[in-house]
Formats: sequence, structure tokens, C-alpha cells
Amino acid sequence: MNQLKGSYSKELLDLRGELLDMASLLELELDFSEEDVEFADREKLLSLLEATQNHIDKLVSSFRLGNLIKNGVPVAIVGPANAGKSTLLNALVGEDRAIVTDIPGTTRDTLEECITLGGVLFRFIDTAGLRQSEDTVEKLGIARSYKAVTDAEIVLLVLDVTENDQLLCDQISAIASLLDFSFQKLFILLNKVDFEAEMSVNKNVTNVNKFVLRSDIEANVIEMSAKEQKGLFELKNALSEAEKDLISSASTTFVTNARHLEALQNASSALAACRTSLTRGIPSDLVAEDLRRSLAAINSILGKDLLDPEVILHTVFSRHCIGK
Repeated sequence: MNQLKGSYSKELLDLRGELLDMASLLELELDFSEEDVEFADREKLLSLLEATQNHIDKLVSSFRLGNLIKNGVPVAIVGPANAGKSTLLNALVGEDRAIVTDIPGTTRDTLEECITLGGVLFRFIDTAGLRQSEDTVEKLGIARSYKAVTDAEIVLLVLDVTENDQLLCDQISAIASLLDFSFQKLFILLNKVDFEAEMSVNKNVTNVNKFVLRSDIEANVIEMSAKEQKGLFELKNALSEAEKDLISSASTTFVTNARHLEALQNASSALAACRTSLTRGIPSDLVAEDLRRSLAAINSILGKDLLDPEVILHTVFSRHCIGK
């Protein structure tokens, strides 16, 4: 709604105005270069450049959140074969979307489904079971599983809690080593706790929790049975809590377009070059060229002509007292 109301365009227009103000000062110096007149105070100009670049960098960093709001939070459901990944996907979406069998390797490609939890759109990605395989098609699916892990915002590691506890810990370590915990979140789902007849279940749950604490792995451990939907409510609540910041920050301006992101990055790079030139005493005409590049990037988003002389002249005469 904020995008439709024009908040993003207004912010870009404000940025463009700031750049035009700086450009007009430098253009004045170029026009009066023979008279050795300095219209732009270098310290003030550096301060303006820094503030404008910080503004642009803030928009650049908003792309991640904007992309999550627009396309949904990517959640990769990963784990060994037959751990219950497809059963979990079906339980989450409330219908039989993924084929479930006792045959390892049934899922050979990624399958995506979206649901909304706590006002946030989540994009769940069921993946092929992680294991050694000689099957060409399954190997391609496993490669996509690993890519889903690195691309995901949240990773749901589904483990068969009836397996050997050392194996479970090794599987956790393998996935944790692939994650960047500065932006990724890991949920360890100890599945098949409905097998209470298995004496090892409780012991495995205890040992896995101890291992996670000892390893300093940032993870949320949840006991569940995807088949019986036990622990499903706790998982959904934990997912909503993990992404609650999306709701609280939704009133701010976000960049959601990849082309706009690239243009803003180019604008920031040009302003960085502009600041470097100023600090090294580079002539004004070269500084002005970097500033024009930054304006070009912002204008490419707004669909405005970059070097329209009338725009520069209007800014010069509206902001500065110029005689004959």
C-alpha cells in the first residue's frame, strides 16, 4: 500500500533533488572557472555527499526485506531421505501436495507451496533427500537441495529421531556449516516422535539438544510428528515469531525491483568516487562527472532525462543569485 501511495517515488525524488542541488553548485564553478570562484564549500559538499550516500545505501539494504515481503520468505525443507520432509510440507499446507512413500528418493525435484502465517507470506520448498546416489536424476535433485539451503532465509532440517544420535549430530553439523547465521535461521525438527516404542527416541532428543548447546549452533529444536501433526502448531508459531520484524517494519520504504537495486548500487558507487575525488583535490569537472553518473542512475529509475540542461539551469537560477 505504501508503494502504491507513492512513498518510494517520493523518496527517490527527494534523493534526486539533493543530487541536483550539489550538481548545480559544481556546474556554477565550471561556468565561472576562469574567475576562480568556489561556490561549493568542500566540507559542506562532503557532508551532503555522505548523507545522500547513506540514504541510498539504506534503500539498497532494504531490498532483502522488500523481496521477502513481495515474494515470500523462502523456507527450505531439507534432510536425509525418508525423514518426513514431504509429509511435513503436506501438513503445513493442509493438503497432499507432495508424494509420500516409504521408498527413499521419491522426491527428486524441488516443490514449492506458499502459506501465510501471522500476516507474513512463507514460501516452503520441499527438496530431495540428502544422501549419496548414483541415479543421475536424483543427483540433480540433491544438487538443487543444497542450492535451496544456501538461498533460503529459513532452513527446516527434518531428521528421523529414531536414527543413531551420533548420525543426527553429524547431519546437523553438515547443514549448519553451509549456513550464514547473520541472516539465515535454522530449525531442527526431530521428526517421528510418535514412535514412542523406540527406547532411543527420548535419549536422542536429549543428546541432540546437548549437542546443539555445546556447538553454539543458533537453532530452534522442535520435537514433532509430521504424520500425526504433533508439534505443527509450535512450528508455525516459531516461524511467525522469527519473521515478526517484517510486519513491524512494513511501514518503511522498500526496494523490491532488481533493476532498481542495481541502479541504486551504481548511484552509491558514483557518490563514493565523488567523495574520494573531493578529498584528493580532484578538479571540479571530474567531480561533477561522478555526480552526473549518480544522477543518471537515479533518473533511470524515475524515467527522467539525465542531462536535460533546462533542469540544471532551473536548479541553478532557482537556488542561486546569478547576475549578468
